[in-house]
Order: sequence, then structure tokens, then C-alpha cells
Amino acid sequence: METRVAVMSIIVENGDAVEQINALLHENGEYIIGRMGLPYRKRGISIISIALDAPQNAVSALSGKIGNLPGVSVKTAFSGIQSHE
Repeated sequence: METRVAVMSIIVENGDAVEQINALLHENGEYIIGRMGLPYRKRGISIISIALDAPQNAVSALSGKIGNLPGVSVKTAFSGIQSHE
């Protein structure tokens, strides 16, 4: 299986989406290297960064599911390094 390292940045403007985001991340936990969540109370949003090592289609699918949640924005950056595991 070919995997790539990626970083996913998520901005949550709708607090009701947090539970759904956590469920999706839990489903893909095998790919997650690390996670950092920052509540930005001044603006009433949360900022989440996820580091992954996963097949590109798995990262894209996860990004799409999260990005389709109301009040949630997501962007993903991939490294150029590929691993065959």
C-alpha cells in the first residue's frame, strides 16, 4: 500500500459539528500521526491540525467528509514523499 504524509487543517465555526468530526477521525485513527486542537474563544471557533500517513484516497475521502459538514472548512497539504508499506 502506498502512503503519503499529509497535514489537514480544519476550522470549525459550528460547534455542533465537533462530535461528527471526532467520529470521522476515530474511524481513521490508524492513519493519524498526531492531532492538535485549539479553541479560539475570542472568535468562537476551533482550529484542528491533523498529521496523517495514509493512502492519498483515504486522506481525500476524510477531507471531503469533514468539509461537507456545515460550518466546517478543511484544507490538506501532501508531502512529495511516498512510502510503500
